[in-house]
Amino acid sequence: MQDYRQYRPIDFISDESFRAWVLENSEDDAAFWEQWMLLNTDKRADILESKGILLSIYKAFENVGDTEVNFELERLNAQLDESEAQQKVFRWPWPKFFYAAASLLLVVGFFWLNRSREASQQIENRIALAQGTTLKWITKENTTEQQMTVNLEDGSTIILQKNSKILYPEKFEKEQRKVILIGEAFFEVAKNPSRPFFVFADKLVTKVLGTSFLIQANEADKTVKVVVKTGKVSVFENTESNLDEHTNHKKLEGLVLTPNQQVVFDETDKRMVRSLVDSPNLLKVPIQNQVFEFNNVPISEVFKALEKAYGINIVYDAEVMKNCYLTASLDDEPLFEKLNLICKTLDAKYEQVDAQIVIYSNGCY
Repeated sequence: MQDYRQYRPIDFISDESFRAWVLENSEDDAAFWEQWMLLNTDKRADILESKGILLSIYKAFENVGDTEVNFELERLNAQLDESEAQQKVFRWPWPKFFYAAASLLLVVGFFWLNRSREASQQIENRIALAQGTTLKWITKENTTEQQMTVNLEDGSTIILQKNSKILYPEKFEKEQRKVILIGEAFFEVAKNPSRPFFVFADKLVTKVLGTSFLIQANEADKTVKVVVKTGKVSVFENTESNLDEHTNHKKLEGLVLTPNQQVVFDETDKRMVRSLVDSPNLLKVPIQNQVFEFNNVPISEVFKALEKAYGINIVYDAEVMKNCYLTASLDDEPLFEKLNLICKTLDAKYEQVDAQIVIYSNGCY
């Protein structure tokens, strides 16, 4: 099959399947190219650009003469020679109306031929298309005001929010499970360590073995947020090198999130910020039944109880705070309010650093 990831706009225009989609509105080709754009978001601009040029070429064909076309085609080849560092001039094996492209392309200023070679060869967001070409893909779009439940063949469930879309294969591959999200959805992934589950959302990929989490892909401000409810997930930027590294094994590596943690990925500056969720919940373990009543309890035991209850990490200087004891009732307070009360009582303060709670104290006397 063709390696469309390496294509420039001029290559797309010469592709038979691409032309069938644009000019003939072929249903099969349309489904393929729409899916391909979602899997290769860095090439979307090239695809749309090529589509627009091709439609313009088609409309202008009747007004372009063969003599002028041949002359402009020679100029086109000459310009490509220069931009490709004296590579051999080539002749496009196109039908007659595609030779009219040369004249029209010059009219629009060859704006796409002069694009940076580096920009056209960016490797970010490229997925090996061969992995999914034999699968039948299904698209579900929530156009209602209510949540939509989507059940997958592996037993996983997706709660799709309004104005959101999910693409998934009718039957997953043997080694991996992959879906594409546009918008926002909550995932309950059926546990299967031997078949990792991948969610592609814009420039971020979430990898899980079986857990529940929320993904919000905000196209307007170019951010993607992943919030973990249960289990663990790993997240990484959608680049070719990352895909090679993270999709060829079943381990969770890279930036790993645990319950009550979230990450926000900013596509603009390629930055991931991990933090605790706004309102951490008690974990669904027996510890949640613990009564947070402390009567002259060493602060180390208090912090240990909070860590177990919320699945968080509290960093503090045990030596400095070895004489600190707490007497307080914290049963009905959310986590951050508990921390505020503790710090107020002990004349300490805290801050959140990379999803950890860091306590600052001068000790107790």
